[in-house]
Amino acid sequence: MSRKRQLPAVVAVSVAAALINACGASAPSGAGGNGSTVKAAKAEKFARCMRKNGVSQFPDPPASGNFTIDEVANGSSLNINAPAFTQALTSCKELEPTGFTGSKRSPEQQHAALKFARCMRQHGVPDFPDPTPNAPLIDTKLIASANRPGGMTALNDARQRCSGIAAAVIGRQRRS
Repeated sequence: MSRKRQLPAVVAVSVAAALINACGASAPSGAGGNGSTVKAAKAEKFARCMRKNGVSQFPDPPASGNFTIDEVANGSSLNINAPAFTQALTSCKELEPTGFTGSKRSPEQQHAALKFARCMRQHGVPDFPDPTPNAPLIDTKLIASANRPGGMTALNDARQRCSGIAAAVIGRQRRS
């Protein structure tokens, strides 16, 4: 993968993580920073483990330590179904942050995910597929246009325009 191709993917994952953190539920007042620090440290160890076990492009977690496989896959070139990713996930299982592998979307979440897919198609990604209930919201392997020149730019532009819908899907997932 060229450096030029990596940068948009890294930016997309970083922006998605920031969006999710900004839109996620806030911690109750009086919530201990110590628990957050431990969670963040564990998430960082998990990311290092994933890279050490063959997923060199695995991103660092946000400072909160809260991130999911969906956030890692969304807008990146990582193939979460690749044997190397699956093997690394197995090797790093004891360090995996709570909720990292997520769960199946509820009917309401899936309805919002389908609305997000329609929005993406309307804003420049005509081959954006409808996500299945237990798949990442954005899976670049299924979007042929993302692999063409300018494809990741178009995908990121559409994702920004549809970010309110994406935040609703992810926000609901975090609260369930």
